[in-house]
This record gives sequence, C-alpha cells and structure tokens, in this order.
Amino acid sequence: MTDDSLKPHSDSTASSAADASGAPARIAAAPRWVVRLVAVGLVLAALNLRPAISGLGPLLEEVRDSLGMSGATAGLLTSVPALCFAVFGSLAPRLARRRGPAPVVLAGMVAITAGLALRPFAGGTAAFLAASALALAGIAVSNVLMPVVVKRWFPARIGSMTGLYSMGLALGTACAAAVTVPMTEALGGSWRVGLGTWALFAVLAIVPWAVVLKDRGSRRPEPAAAEEAASRSDPGTGTVAVQSARIRIGTSPTAWALGGFFGLQASAAYIIMGWLPQIFRDAGVSASTAGLLLAVTMGMGVPLSFVLPRMATRMRHQGPLVLALCGCGLTGYAGLWFAPAAGALVWALLLGIANCAFPLALTMISLRSRSSAGVVKLSAFAQSTGYLISIPGPLLVGALHDAVGGWHAPLLLMTVLLLGQTVMGVLAGRDRVIEDGR
Repeated sequence: MTDDSLKPHSDSTASSAADASGAPARIAAAPRWVVRLVAVGLVLAALNLRPAISGLGPLLEEVRDSLGMSGATAGLLTSVPALCFAVFGSLAPRLARRRGPAPVVLAGMVAITAGLALRPFAGGTAAFLAASALALAGIAVSNVLMPVVVKRWFPARIGSMTGLYSMGLALGTACAAAVTVPMTEALGGSWRVGLGTWALFAVLAIVPWAVVLKDRGSRRPEPAAAEEAASRSDPGTGTVAVQSARIRIGTSPTAWALGGFFGLQASAAYIIMGWLPQIFRDAGVSASTAGLLLAVTMGMGVPLSFVLPRMATRMRHQGPLVLALCGCGLTGYAGLWFAPAAGALVWALLLGIANCAFPLALTMISLRSRSSAGVVKLSAFAQSTGYLISIPGPLLVGALHDAVGGWHAPLLLMTVLLLGQTVMGVLAGRDRVIEDGR
C-alpha cells in the first residue's frame, strides 16, 4: 500500500460549519498520521468482524450438546447475526451524525470484545444468545460505518481501501474457522475456552481507534445530507446541494435492489458459515477437516476481496461480476448435492468465490452515491434491509434439515436464494446513483 493511497482528500473530512458571514466552511484535511492510523484501524476492525460467527460453526455441534439446543434453535443462533445487524445497524447513521464515525467504531470494537469475553460464561441458550448479541451489536454498527470511513478518509481510493478492508474481513473469517478447533483442543478441549480466546484478539482493534480520537477533526460528527450539500454546493447552480438534500432512499429502485442483493448474499454467507461444516461432517468428514474446509471457503475472499472492488470501480455495470459469482455458487451447491465428501475441497473453493459477493456489495454502496452523506444513508438502508431479508435463510435450513433428515432440501432452497441474489445484483450493478432518484 503506497503513501498515495493514504493521503487525505480535501473532502474526506469535510463537514458544515458557518463562518461569520454564514457561508459554509470546510474543515482541514486530516493529518497524515491520522489517515495512516485509520487504515490500520480499518484492517484490525475487519479482522474482528467475523470470528464471533465463523469460529462458532466448527464447534456448533459441541455448543448444541452442551446447551441442549435443537436444530431449529441452532438455526436461530445462525440467524441472530442478521437480526442484530438489521436492528443495530439501523442506528449507525444517527450515531455517526451525533458522535462521528470514529467514536462509534471504537464503541463497536469494545462491544465485540465484551461479548466475546462473556459468551464462555453462558450457562444456557438465552445467556449465550445475549452475549452473542452484544458482540454482534458492535459488529453491526461497524459494518455500516466501514464504507463511510472509506468515503470520508479515502475518497480517491474507494476501490483499493474497500478491497483492503474486505481482505481483512475474509482473513479474520478464515482464520477463525481454521484455528478454533485445533486451538480448542490445545487448550483442553472446552468450546468455552476456544471461543473465548477470540476476545483477546479483539482488544487489539480498540487501540488504533482510541488513538485516532486524539485528533479533534476525527471526532467531528458525520454531516447530514443537507449539511454536506451546503458545504459542497456549486455557487453558480447549487446542483450538488439540491441533489444531496433531496435523497429519498426509500423510493430509490437502486437502493432496494442493492438491499435485496446485500440481503440474499448475507443469507448465503451465514448459511455457509453456520452449516457448511455440518454438511461435511454428516458426509463423513472429521470436525477438524470440516473446519479447515470452511477456512478454505472463507480464505478465498482474502485475495479476491482485494481484486473484486478494484475491478468493480473500473466497470460502468457490475452485472458481469455478479453473474460470474453466481456460476461458481451454483456449481458448488451441485457438488454438495452429488458428492459432498469426494470433491469437498473443490466445492469449498467454489463457494469461497461465490461468497465474494460481499465486497462487491460494499463497493457498489460507495459507487451508487455521489456524497458521503448519501453513502451513510445507502449503507444503513442496504445493510439493515438486507440483514432483515437474510434472517429466514439459516432458520429454514436448520428446520428443513430436521424435517427431512438430509441436505437435499436445504441445498435446493440455497439454490433458489442464489438465483434471486443474482437478479438483484444485476439490477443494483447498473450505472446509477441514488441522488438521481433512480
């Protein structure tokens, strides 16, 4: 990563302020050390946004036995992330306008650490879900604000910084899936110790964001659309001001398409993270190998999450990328249907490629608005709406498996969801912005 990729842009920390004459004033660009520290914080935050989820999948059977969970309840457990992301993610724009994105991300990292530290002490399902919800609340607000952080501090490097963040997220997801089982065995075999250890790593993500707040500019609230419009308006026409102030996110077809795409890809991702290891274990694969296969699936996102956003920013229409990911997903599901154990590594690789719809969705959020205020609105809308859409998927997979005693019916459902995801992704990938009301 070059120094150029970390240089602040004059608009990256802009917020509205009035001088004596009442004209809007710009805030000075952030110091270089702040921008570099934000980049470090972005990566560390990304590394900690999925271990709470992907680390649970390989140990789900042990957690179910210990806490007395049914298949439907376990399905609920895999749906809790989506529910928390929808509920708490919707609060992120308001919090960012009041406190600024950096303090909110810091609070999110603290919540993740606390939730992961408390989860091992749960004596029952309710307590386990409550501790998980605390961690997931922190993940939710951070999820929504990551595109905002990129737009605010790196407006000229949206593709590369989104790729860097997505790569860190994929790496954290893969490491948790691969390391949790052997680490648990090395620490005595208790799932409580294995899952709780991730809290120690989460502490590291708190440090850079705490230091960033020493810069006064980084504590400034994120402007609302009308405020940002005032600070960016063209003195001659006021076009940007008018467009930003008139954003009606709920009536934008692009916003709804992006919300649908985000939701269906999230549903597929949480089904994969929650149930793929169990699919392999039921096919005769050992628990440790199933965890490694999930790590392979998640690990595919490490290189691809850096490449895809850069490709997407150079394309007027991101539909071809959506179609390519769909083809990989359909092939992976077919493999799980016909030969889950025999071709396990191939199916894990293909599903890993299909899971890269997430960084593509994040990139499209940044591309579908002209302003950082618009990105705040679109990110919150797409992610909150999307995560609500994703809630039934993991639940239905668990219920279908319990009802039929096999994986063919769940795989059929997953295929239907993937086809819907593809349609929404092609629509969301069109060269449009929400400020135009489209």
